[in-house]
Amino acid sequence: MKKEDLRIVFMGTPEFAVQTLKALIDNDYHVVAVVTQPDKPVGRHGSVLQPSAVKQFALAHQLPVLQPEKMKDPDFVEALRSYDANLQVVVAFRMLPEVVWAMPSLGTFNVHAALLPQYRGAAPINWAVINGETRTGVTTFFLDHDIDTGRIIMQLPFDIPDDADAAYVYDGLMNLGAEICIQTLERIVQADGHPESVEQCADGELHAAPKIFKETCQIDWNSSARQVYNFVRGLSPSPGAWTTLKSPEGNGVVMKIFRTTKTSMSGTGRVGQIVADRKHLYVTASDELLQIDELQLAGKKRMDAAAFLNGMKNLENYFVV
Repeated sequence: MKKEDLRIVFMGTPEFAVQTLKALIDNDYHVVAVVTQPDKPVGRHGSVLQPSAVKQFALAHQLPVLQPEKMKDPDFVEALRSYDANLQVVVAFRMLPEVVWAMPSLGTFNVHAALLPQYRGAAPINWAVINGETRTGVTTFFLDHDIDTGRIIMQLPFDIPDDADAAYVYDGLMNLGAEICIQTLERIVQADGHPESVEQCADGELHAAPKIFKETCQIDWNSSARQVYNFVRGLSPSPGAWTTLKSPEGNGVVMKIFRTTKTSMSGTGRVGQIVADRKHLYVTASDELLQIDELQLAGKKRMDAAAFLNGMKNLENYFVV
């Protein structure tokens, strides 16, 4: 098989997927169409429609774009079939029905931001950092009936520094995902369309990566300082870990926390107690004090701890929940 024999449909939506689509174009692969989510209403009244990052890139490169509301819609399936693709590449998209993923003769492979079978699900980057992993990576695998369970084609590892947040890992895996996609396509070409693949082997405990909601992001100060530290960086900068800052009078305001520093100082007050001096802000976790470095109060701009302390008085009587 020759590289020119591949007719590829690309499926993806966010910025994370754009890097892989760009790599396909830069490496002269024939992308016959792009499938992405419908434009999203934005603005105060939802009156403005915002195209996805993938759509913007596709249109800039004169690529046909399909935006189905439902993946089983007969009109969409017919339109997709009309492009006569023999391979589909999926990056950060949505669950596909069999009528879609089984359509190409060479199948459909996905670029997943984890070392499968670990971290199957919608938010593998966040959960890997939240759980304090020191290594993650990217996986290409053929889609089948279940989510993230198909046969693995390739994997590439990626180290997570102890001070890295989700944004750092996102950027790293975005670039590594583009790299593994091109390497996977090279294997497909070399193997005449049928590269070697292996079943996923679940040795030991498996960590899931479910979709993250607002409730997921609330900090539990009964956890250890290390756990809260990982939780904060795993949700930074978006969607952001949050807690409620309570005044002595019982009034509360939501406070997002974006960056913290571990300490070796034991907490002397109750869990959630605020401890502060002129330059430093701490919260008592279950075992130690955790230093708060960057935060944002509801309705305010993101600020460092020093700016926050300048505007607050009697913080020793405040606590967080």
